[in-house]
Amino acid sequence: MRRMRVPVVGAAALVMAAAVPGGAVGAPEADLAYHGVVAMSGGRVDLRLMTRNYGPSAVPDATVRLRWSAAPVNKQALPAGCVRSGERVMLCRVGVLAAKSVARQIRLRVRLRGAPSEVRVEIDTAWNGGAVDRHRHNDRQRVLVLATGDEYSF
Repeated sequence: MRRMRVPVVGAAALVMAAAVPGGAVGAPEADLAYHGVVAMSGGRVDLRLMTRNYGPSAVPDATVRLRWSAAPVNKQALPAGCVRSGERVMLCRVGVLAAKSVARQIRLRVRLRGAPSEVRVEIDTAWNGGAVDRHRHNDRQRVLVLATGDEYSF
């Protein structure tokens, strides 16, 4: 058994967790998934994101990370629970996710620098309350959005 550092979003300290291949010993198992719709026009991206936990255990708290290939403008209003975490990264708190449930919808309107013809947004889990997720394919999304105003589902 080896020890590894696990960052806690929003905390200054690092938590130490005993880990084995496939996850932390004794940690609850959950299956987070992200689905939604994104569109871009005139340098503005509209994103609606639904977070789901397929279970079997509840997640006490979760945070989703959004990475943009084009930098958002520096000053813009973000919804409650969302913060900038770098030039091209945003974090949004999902909160508690009961097993086999859907969390609140996260809606973002992000203004990008300039008016790029396309942007790639990568969506993944930044924090899942220490749960083990053995199905990582559905909580990692990468969407290429063209500046046509068309909606892209993921």
